[in-house]
Amino acid sequence: MPYLFFGTGSSSSASIYGGSSMASGWIDAGKFLTGFSAIGSIAVPAILYHAQKIEPGALWMEVAAVIVLGGTVFAFDYFNSSDSGYYTY
Repeated sequence: MPYLFFGTGSSSSASIYGGSSMASGWIDAGKFLTGFSAIGSIAVPAILYHAQKIEPGALWMEVAAVIVLGGTVFAFDYFNSSDSGYYTY
């Protein structure tokens, strides 16, 4: 929901989503899925821990998994960026 209200920066009045091109649709879908996975990875285990349905170790193991996955994504982005100068084709 926050992206729906605050995510678009265009002044186009054609749509509340800021545009109607096919590319912006795919970008919006990717942002939605990213937000959905972030909620599923962090908020759901935190809520389960708060309701005392899972142990603290399970919560910290999930948080560690998210950190490892996030670090992997950032490392992949860093090493495959066009600004790095290494392995550019």
